[in-house]
Amino acid sequence: MSAATARETAAAPHAEEAGRRVEDVLDRLARRDDPEVSAAAEELVRVLMDYYGAGLARLAHHLERGADHGVLRAALLGDELVTGLLVLHDLHPESTAARIDRALDSVRRQHPAEVAGFDADTGVLRLRTADSGGCGCPSTSQAAQQAVEAAVCCFAPEVTEVGWETATTGPEPALLQISRRPPTAATAS
Repeated sequence: MSAATARETAAAPHAEEAGRRVEDVLDRLARRDDPEVSAAAEELVRVLMDYYGAGLARLAHHLERGADHGVLRAALLGDELVTGLLVLHDLHPESTAARIDRALDSVRRQHPAEVAGFDADTGVLRLRTADSGGCGCPSTSQAAQQAVEAAVCCFAPEVTEVGWETATTGPEPALLQISRRPPTAATAS
């Protein structure tokens, strides 16, 4: 029996009971006469409720749209929020490597990168990116790396660190200046 199947057969928490337990914890924190702790706990509950509510809304949306099992599976596993919830509860059916590939696919058109290696023991992912051929601005490169890392974080949160390598594609192209020619002695008169 898989871990997911074991969880499915275990007694599911009852919504009313879970609500009472949350209220009890918030009440205990409120009685400590520390308004900051109480406010932080209430904010934590709101953030979690918003996160799970958004995930359930996405699930419902995909269920309404997906008539075909394959289409529904692709839609659910391609959704960053749904994937995050599945991974958080160890319910995601894909391997870490497959989810890393899915993350890179989600941003590949704007920010091409490929896996150079992944160490599952340390959570370190090494990615390789080709020289963009763009302006070479560090801010452009940094923004691209941040976009890729954000996608990886959503699809594969077990990745704890991303290291970057640059693929070398040969010598740098010559800089071509496009401008008017300076006047020469022949044209200056």
